[in-house]
Amino acid sequence: MDNDSYRITAEKINVKLAQSSGGNDESSADEQLHVAIIGSGSAAFACAIKAAEGGAKVTIIEAGEVIGGCCVNVGCVPSKILIRAAQLAQQQRDNPFAGLENNPPIIDRSLISQQQTSRVEELRVAKYQNILLNNPALSLIKGRASFKDAHRLSVTKTDGEIIDVSADRILVATGSTPHIPQIEGLSDTPYWTSEEALFADQTPEHLIIIGSSVVALEIAQAFRRLGSQVTVLARHTLLYKEDPLLGEQLTTVFEREGIQVQTYTQASNISFDGKKFKLQTDRGQLSSDKLLVCTGRKANVAKLNLELAGIKTDRHGCIKVNERMQTSSPHIYAAGDCSSMPQFVYVAAAAGSRAGINMTGGTAKLDLSVMPTVIFTDPQVAMVGLSEAQASAQGIKTDARVLDMENVPRALANFETDGFIKLVINADTEQLIGVQLLTREGGEIIQSAALAIRHKMSVNDLADQLFPYLTMVEGLKLCAQTFSKDVKELSCCAG
Repeated sequence: MDNDSYRITAEKINVKLAQSSGGNDESSADEQLHVAIIGSGSAAFACAIKAAEGGAKVTIIEAGEVIGGCCVNVGCVPSKILIRAAQLAQQQRDNPFAGLENNPPIIDRSLISQQQTSRVEELRVAKYQNILLNNPALSLIKGRASFKDAHRLSVTKTDGEIIDVSADRILVATGSTPHIPQIEGLSDTPYWTSEEALFADQTPEHLIIIGSSVVALEIAQAFRRLGSQVTVLARHTLLYKEDPLLGEQLTTVFEREGIQVQTYTQASNISFDGKKFKLQTDRGQLSSDKLLVCTGRKANVAKLNLELAGIKTDRHGCIKVNERMQTSSPHIYAAGDCSSMPQFVYVAAAAGSRAGINMTGGTAKLDLSVMPTVIFTDPQVAMVGLSEAQASAQGIKTDARVLDMENVPRALANFETDGFIKLVINADTEQLIGVQLLTREGGEIIQSAALAIRHKMSVNDLADQLFPYLTMVEGLKLCAQTFSKDVKELSCCAG
């Protein structure tokens, strides 16, 4: 579906839902609870669905050209397509098996971009547009909303008309936008953010990336594997807030693939002469034909007039919420990247769902004490629970073990033994409290670790579990066994 076709579909959605729900006539005599949602991403739709199930009439207000938010349009979905394509290209170029010949991959970046766009549009239709079409409790207004007071929104529609929308409950789910650092000359250059990089139809000769965020690291490896020279400028080390072993080993992986990682490096001046970017850094001058700025994201709240509704933000500009997703104005909720919750789409959806439940009389809470995270590099980085440093900061005495992946039979069979699994336990109770890992299929392994922590399993409980052989997740059992045994002395299947 092209953009013109999407706009036609969106117009049909507006007309159909306005007719089926009675539009946005605030003088309606019925006393049905009215929920207004600013934004149309994962948090917004999760909330809308739950609020509608609870009997509410829901108005979704979206300022952008398309609905669906960051994840489906310019984030999770297109990035994972690009990462997978790059991984397959790398496997053609360099595979570990003696009987399979390596060959330079033939890459048509424009076709990859077209396939990304097609799949994004398919998912946007299936997961967002069709929900709007098929749920009569939901209506959509295309326009930009801001608060007039705690119960009223002013919406400037795409045709310029300004309308008021009053609601009993309001959700702010406006997401985030790329944070752009203040670097002299940067604003005068045609730099990329992740959104332009993901859908580029050509592969640059040399890509410099300012930043070492999760997105920066994923894109860096993907572009290298698609044929670009890549240089990453990191203010600190890679993953400096996490267990040091993660950043150290990921840096080794990157450098082996030819990615230049310049740690403790910042740009002070940037210029563009029509062909090349020139960056003055504290380690000398660099030049490239493309520049990606990827230094995190900031909450989209600047134009909402939050103060008129009594909504408070934290020092990062994110809307403060409690465990029920309520803001400082209790009938107004927030979820997703604009809130003080971690910026992950699954957290956004969970928060939006609970907000929708609570708006209609529920008392749902969001517990983030066991929240797995994944960085989709290759090998993948994944974490859940506490690191040793985090546990020590809480006064918890810890014990930990690190299992190199060369001790995991499936990794040996795959001839892919990069990385490790680390388990952290409470030394007094032997309860598992944290897992950090760098390994292939790490994103699939980490959920088993999360369940073990959630159910307060001891390291002995984990070591005694049955794990299928040969699987990568068996590495959790093997690492658990190292607290009392030398795994090199165990037979196959770990016993």
